[in-house]
Amino acid sequence: MPSGSAIRGSRVGAGPARPTERCEPAPRRPVTYWCANGHSVEILLAAEAEPPATWDCPHCGQPAGQDVQNPPGRQRAEPYKSHLAYVKERRSEADAEAILAEALAELRQRRGER
Repeated sequence: MPSGSAIRGSRVGAGPARPTERCEPAPRRPVTYWCANGHSVEILLAAEAEPPATWDCPHCGQPAGQDVQNPPGRQRAEPYKSHLAYVKERRSEADAEAILAEALAELRQRRGER
């Protein structure tokens, strides 16, 4: 009497045993991208798909474009912003003063002051 799984020899995520017999792959075309460091990367896209304007270079992480003579420029590193910097972008000084006054009044009320 056989024991075990009916899908013996298979693994999670495995495809069909013989994909060439069961289906035909969709038509694809190669698209090549070049980065500013001279790296090239070729990706396969569906024949009818519109290629993206830029692709991240797998070698250096910089953006790559389809024009070998004019690749996109280097990505500018965004400086670190503190939480306070983000709050200051959203709130004006007057808003900050009003919120602080409201919070202080609530704190004083809980303490029984004034």
